[in-house]
Amino acid sequence: MLEDVAGSRTFSTASPDCHACHMYSGTSVTPLDVVKIRLQAQKSPFPKGKCFVYCNGLMDHTCVCTNGNSKAWYKAPGHFNGTLDAFIKIVRREGIKSLWSGLPPTLIMAVPATVIYFTCYDQLRAALRVRMGSHAEEAPLLAGALARVGSVTVISPLELIRTKMQSQRSSYRELSEVIHSAVRNEGWRSLWRGWGPTLLRDVPFSAMYWYNYEKGKAWLCKHNNIREPTFAITFISGAVSGSISSIVTLPFDVVKTRRQVEIGELQAMNLSSKASSSTLSVMTKIVAENGVGGLFVGFLPRVVKVAPACAIMISCYEFGKAFFRKHNQERLLTSTT
Repeated sequence: MLEDVAGSRTFSTASPDCHACHMYSGTSVTPLDVVKIRLQAQKSPFPKGKCFVYCNGLMDHTCVCTNGNSKAWYKAPGHFNGTLDAFIKIVRREGIKSLWSGLPPTLIMAVPATVIYFTCYDQLRAALRVRMGSHAEEAPLLAGALARVGSVTVISPLELIRTKMQSQRSSYRELSEVIHSAVRNEGWRSLWRGWGPTLLRDVPFSAMYWYNYEKGKAWLCKHNNIREPTFAITFISGAVSGSISSIVTLPFDVVKTRRQVEIGELQAMNLSSKASSSTLSVMTKIVAENGVGGLFVGFLPRVVKVAPACAIMISCYEFGKAFFRKHNQERLLTSTT
């Protein structure tokens, strides 16, 4: 079983903020969430079985406190008077490495999810541009949406199986029995439970992100009279596009987070996730309790996390593509001379 040093089990769902460069994004965005979680734990300590959402810049993870370990990273002692104060005190007392607490276990599912997503997007965009003719400019929008559907569809059962293995403390040798048990008790469709709400957030995000990114990149290249985008152009385009997409899809993110926590706590208690609320009922409950504004809670923190994550990852992705394209072209020229 994969378990972090906190003694909490980590259940993952693919986040639309997964754009290319894993470690760069993780190392830049994770400290923001570590500080946020430490502040939450200070205000309301996490008891056994309690869930909290942790983001490494690539994926959102529902962490369930299972052993009441007082040495867990999110339970470390300290009193903070705000975000900046927390940053300073954590680094001073616990070392700078503490800002990346709990990161390694959360990267395991991020790698395959990102590879599938980017491979699908590039292939689909190229194919759609040829087939769409005069509407080729809309190809990134459709390619982004379809790539996300494919990625979520492939990853969802893996996430659920991993969640069940962790909640039941099963080893990977017992993988077959875990799958058979899930199918026998809840049916094949249970392997894709949570697929719908994930698509509601991730597909619109991906469609808008790639469309706005490609448009912004093309406009900046034209404005600067250059054919190939620079690192700065991809960085700015990624940040702006990610910010717009994150704001528009924020209500779905709020609902998805609520359902993540709910399903995570059911799994921790070994209860069927069929008992979880539907997306519509969660949204209705949020509006009833907090008004429409409740669907936009966390506006600033989400933008602060998504903008740099999108900017860093897409810049690294584009840089890598350009580097290997140039390398392959040079190798081809060398072999023909």
